[in-house]
Amino acid sequence: MAEQTGRTALVAGGSGLVGAQLLRELIGATEYARVLALSRRPLAIDHPRLANRVVRFDVPLAPQLSGLRCQDAFCCLGTTMREAGSQQAFRAVDRDLVLQFAQVARAAGAERFVLLSSIGAAESSRNFYLRVKGETERAIERLGFRSLDILQPSLLLGMRRTVRPLELIAQGLMWCVNPLLLGGAARYRGIQATEVAAAMLGAARGGRLGVNRYSFRDLRSLAGSTVRRSARV
Repeated sequence: MAEQTGRTALVAGGSGLVGAQLLRELIGATEYARVLALSRRPLAIDHPRLANRVVRFDVPLAPQLSGLRCQDAFCCLGTTMREAGSQQAFRAVDRDLVLQFAQVARAAGAERFVLLSSIGAAESSRNFYLRVKGETERAIERLGFRSLDILQPSLLLGMRRTVRPLELIAQGLMWCVNPLLLGGAARYRGIQATEVAAAMLGAARGGRLGVNRYSFRDLRSLAGSTVRRSARV
């Protein structure tokens, strides 16, 4: 379980909305002696326990990370159809690159893999975005991690470095719609990116074996456990 000290966390996607906050959570987590973040460009965060490895994601990762060892891996990689520009380019990031990172983590000794996915992800979905997310989840399941935690939030709430007008409008609408999503529909509620990041750490600390999926209520519970633990430290 992640409560053991002296562990190494491997992170991909640390410059994104959730990933940047996740790095802060991991740096503050006493069980991790080292946090290794992979990125295309140097990250704007510095800490004695943080090692930032700049890599090329357009070429195979494995040769660039030879000799790497870790216990827990966290993946926040992802793009949008607008940013990718095509379905092929989107799949290259959200499925192929994510799977490649998972394979590198597995080869590096990772026992637990924590994946940021999406609510509604399913291989059978008619929605291209959700179908790719589902394909990615299934492919990573086949790698045989001792523990695989899949977080499935709905719309992420928070301010990105790059303004996305349509996303800002969606966030505004979600604040109004959230209270109306009750019962089973609650899983479609928007959630703060800071809570999702805390939930990723909470999932790792939970130590559950096998494949575990978490949506809105589970994410809020995991985030709460992380916040309560931080308050006691």
